[in-house]
Amino acid sequence: MQTRLNSIKKDLQAESDPLKKKGLSRFFKTGKGEYGEGDIFLGVTVPKIRRVAKKYKDVSLDEIRTLLRSLIHEERLTALLILVENFRKADETEKTEIFNLYLKNTKYINNWDLVDLSASRIVGEFLKDKPVDILYTLAKSKSLWERRIAIISTFQFIWEGRFAETLKISKILLTDRHDLIHKAVGWMLREVGKRSFKTEEGFLKKHYKKMPRTMLRYSIEKFPEKLRLRYLTGVV
Repeated sequence: MQTRLNSIKKDLQAESDPLKKKGLSRFFKTGKGEYGEGDIFLGVTVPKIRRVAKKYKDVSLDEIRTLLRSLIHEERLTALLILVENFRKADETEKTEIFNLYLKNTKYINNWDLVDLSASRIVGEFLKDKPVDILYTLAKSKSLWERRIAIISTFQFIWEGRFAETLKISKILLTDRHDLIHKAVGWMLREVGKRSFKTEEGFLKKHYKKMPRTMLRYSIEKFPEKLRLRYLTGVV
């Protein structure tokens, strides 16, 4: 097992870029007191990480679990992208194993890109024909990342024209204090609106005055300019 993990680490290290390492560390807020405090970057782009993940897609769940618990950001992302790829081809038993591994290791899925590139493809996809109570539990979690997993997971439902879960979780998160949740909720509401403007606007008319400004701005980004300004000035 260790040999293959070492090979993954070596391949990622070979793609490391010192300039990107510095930029990514700033971009993902790794400074003291910031949401990504202490995260370690190699400076590897997502396309290159995807290539490494594809090369090692046959590693075991135990190996993926070990990699997911790495201190290095790109190694954790590699583990998640392998899980996403394997989930897509898995049978129901294997999908359940991947889903359970994912939820048991949310403390390591601890930056917005890690969540956004995996949650809907694993959690959302797994739950689309099952009870979704776990999403409401995650939405009320003390963990920023579990709350983001909850709302981003509903993207899978949105793709299929199913909006109820997104709206319910958005309502739970209306008073959330974190900017990354404001952006995620606004993004998902915007995606709802792309498929059903009526549905999104019905939600906004009830709640826009209570929404954090960033959440509102993200959600109405694609609105006609006159209507967008009406929401921003509170005269809808």
